[in-house]
Amino acid sequence: MSEFTSDAETADRAAALAREFAPELGAVLFTHYPDADTLDMLRPGGAGFHTIAAANKAAAAALAALGVQVFVQVADRAAFRRWMDGRADTADNRLAWRDRERLLRGPAALEALGVDPKLARPRPKPGKGSGTPADRLVRAFAEEGDPDFEDLALELIEGGRDGVLEVATRKVADRYGEDAVADFTADLLLFAEAADIGPAGWAELVALPVALPPGALPDAAALGLSLIGSGVLPETLEVRFLPAWRAPQALAALSPIALRRVLVQMVAGQDPADLPPAAPDSLAEDSFGVLLGLQIDWQIPLWEEIAANGLPEEPEDDGEDDTTPEEDERATLFDRWRSAVFESGDGCVPLALVSASEVDAEIAAFLEEAREQAGGLEEIREFVAVARQEAAGEEVVCRLEILGDGLELSLYTRQGRFLDSLTLGADQLPVKPEEMPRLIEAFVPIVKDTPGV
Repeated sequence: MSEFTSDAETADRAAALAREFAPELGAVLFTHYPDADTLDMLRPGGAGFHTIAAANKAAAAALAALGVQVFVQVADRAAFRRWMDGRADTADNRLAWRDRERLLRGPAALEALGVDPKLARPRPKPGKGSGTPADRLVRAFAEEGDPDFEDLALELIEGGRDGVLEVATRKVADRYGEDAVADFTADLLLFAEAADIGPAGWAELVALPVALPPGALPDAAALGLSLIGSGVLPETLEVRFLPAWRAPQALAALSPIALRRVLVQMVAGQDPADLPPAAPDSLAEDSFGVLLGLQIDWQIPLWEEIAANGLPEEPEDDGEDDTTPEEDERATLFDRWRSAVFESGDGCVPLALVSASEVDAEIAAFLEEAREQAGGLEEIREFVAVARQEAAGEEVVCRLEILGDGLELSLYTRQGRFLDSLTLGADQLPVKPEEMPRLIEAFVPIVKDTPGV
């Protein structure tokens, strides 16, 4: 930028840029600098104090007028120094600072930048078009890639129009068949479980389905806190779990509108009326429970980065299931956490942290994998049956040892007489070795140490 460019010209350019990018933005974060010294500390060598203030004001006004949520963090030198402590002094690290606890939004954010809050407008709603709301929704669904489909669906979901969605579902079934209904319903649930709301402008419902052990239920609140503290989540995401078990069937039975109510209530810090805690007896009978969580995405796009580099490019989908090193590391951390949970004594098996609407599919995949590898379990049953014959009436117990990805079972009488051993490879096990005890103990007692020693 030329040093001879006036603040007014800079503001005009910022406003034009904001209008260009607004259709692609749901929310944006501005950093407000209260004085020149603070600006120099956070952004040394950049534009001047008054130039930055004029550009931010103009851009924020243009974005707010087009329905983009404006967030503001007021730069604080002490908080910034604490953030940078231990981090390399790079431009990326300086831009990564977020003051989550004191973010301003709504009128307070605009006023901090000198913008009149009355300029803010809601997002434009989709055009009405012809036909009933149900017909318009079905038509948009049938036009693959039609951006109006999500907008129309959200308008109906947020308006609580269950009847219209039911009519639209029947029309999809009549015109396109049951497979299309499954896709249509899945899309509605996907739209319902996430929204431009919450302290960071984006929140969604996530869930951790868990295979429960027989007997007393694990502590749901403690399990959720242990996952949050395990380092599995990226720094930009925050998950707040409800402190009680929910039933998978109750979650799966929620309509899109009920699911959206759950999201809104959880954002407000309330227990969702549509999904009360599950009765322990029902959970024990089903063998699965769900921890429901609110996931908040704190990666609000920073206007300074957008103005300098444009909108971030969407990752290309080349059809390959490639993962980043960071994702691989988090997957490893999750596996370690799951093993630690199982071995801690609760005996439960967490599956994966998924979207709330994917819980049924995650449980089904877990059970299908178990069925596909059930041959190993049948071999264990026969192995135990033969050992019981050899034990001649004495109680048989089992000691397990994990050998890499495999498992060794050693059978003894309770008094300590060795009977036999069996080694199974990973391809013979229905679940990971550390998760096998919950299956094996259903037909033979498991002991930690060799009996009689």
